[in-house]
Amino acid sequence: MKAFRLDELEAERAANDGAYLQFLRERNMSVGLYALDAGDQDPQRPHQQDEVYFVVSGRAAITVGMETTQVARGSVVYVPAGVAHKFHHISEDLRVLVVFSPPES
Repeated sequence: MKAFRLDELEAERAANDGAYLQFLRERNMSVGLYALDAGDQDPQRPHQQDEVYFVVSGRAAITVGMETTQVARGSVVYVPAGVAHKFHHISEDLRVLVVFSPPES
């Protein structure tokens, strides 16, 4: 078993001065913590893997392809591989668990 605490992951991510911290990588998936502060721009480009976002905290909008929805704590969003997507209008610091399958390269 591997177990993680969100507060420890957030501290490690912040200490490494990055918006993304991959904390689990297995044969069929990888998992990370993504952080964007209120007002930030999301620099993401389409990924080669399917991904699922689980919003841990914060508020924003996300556009996936041509569809836009509002997200907040508890929201889950699926993004198919190769589809353009971005968080925007980030009104509260956003913390998101990201699951890639297969693992992010």
